[in-house]
Amino acid sequence: QVQLVESGGGLVQAGGSLRLSCAASDSAFGSYAMAWFRQAPGKEREFVAAITWSGLNTDYADSVKGRFTISRENAKKMVYLQMNSLKPEDTAVYYCAADISHYYSNYITVADFNAWGQGTQVTVSS
Repeated sequence: QVQLVESGGGLVQAGGSLRLSCAASDSAFGSYAMAWFRQAPGKEREFVAAITWSGLNTDYADSVKGRFTISRENAKKMVYLQMNSLKPEDTAVYYCAADISHYYSNYITVADFNAWGQGTQVTVSS
């Protein structure tokens, strides 16, 4: 089972930027899609962004398009989420996730992500 460890969360003012990182333990990391989800207090966890194994295809929630960018470095077993123009409504615990059931797929299916990190808190003040 892959272990995922997020870092980079913190407190930032509205309009600011943060970069989240996720380190994976699995030697097969470069074979499957990765994603970021978030959960705000009192709300259900929601999809934020995803990237295929090759990095060639990405997908974003409408609420973050144009502001967030997901990327990965397979050699380092890392995935990142660059968050710009942050808003108070972006405040949440952000989770890194992996789809470890589908290797070398060029498609992203949000429901397929089945391995999770512990999360990192992002707080955006107004």
